[in-house]
Amino acid sequence: MKEAELFLDYVDDWIGKLSAQASDAFFSKPEEIAILSVDVTNAFCRKGNLASERAASIIQPITKLLALAWEKGVRNFVLLHDCHSPEAEEFNAFAPHAIRGSDECEAVDEIKALPFYKQMTIFEKNSIDPAQNTGLDEWIAQHPQVKTYVVVGDCTDLCVYQAAMHLRTYANARELVWRVVVPVNCVETYDLSVEDAKALGAVPHDGDLLHRVFLYHMALNAIEVVKEIA
Repeated sequence: MKEAELFLDYVDDWIGKLSAQASDAFFSKPEEIAILSVDVTNAFCRKGNLASERAASIIQPITKLLALAWEKGVRNFVLLHDCHSPEAEEFNAFAPHAIRGSDECEAVDEIKALPFYKQMTIFEKNSIDPAQNTGLDEWIAQHPQVKTYVVVGDCTDLCVYQAAMHLRTYANARELVWRVVVPVNCVETYDLSVEDAKALGAVPHDGDLLHRVFLYHMALNAIEVVKEIA
């Protein structure tokens, strides 16, 4: 436990020292940048079994980043949305959510209100892995000019982690010189205390701990974790 405390103190210090990326320099080659938004949908932000105030808290910074990127000339935007069959295997791990045909699968209103929303590419996914049976890899192959992928959304330790790691390992396997960037102010995860989990018959989930540890784990895999892009 003492070693764990030392490690977590180290992780906290590391997060506290993360630097921001200046938008002018970051977006200097907008044609080489894509932003992937993961599960910023009603199912996780507004309604349903997995909706969380913590997830809703990142809507504003994500919407701001998307608008800024568009202003700087970025045109590659991908929305990855849970959209499950009624009998999805994932429901063995998580409560039913984002059933295909329901508005839980839809982007939150703030993203829909962006004037360029209809120019975004949407991929529906039936698991936490965004590359399984979605068309994402085909999209990547069709956009060889993209060298920097920015990943935002929820949950830090689940779908965001899977998306960022997929991009990183995809590039590594092909020896592609890519940047995969995760801005901390645009990712979040849910919290479920041990007490509440016991009452629900669910698995507890320490949001603060897992958010920090998975940010660190992504950084261990050469994913660039930054404070923000502003």
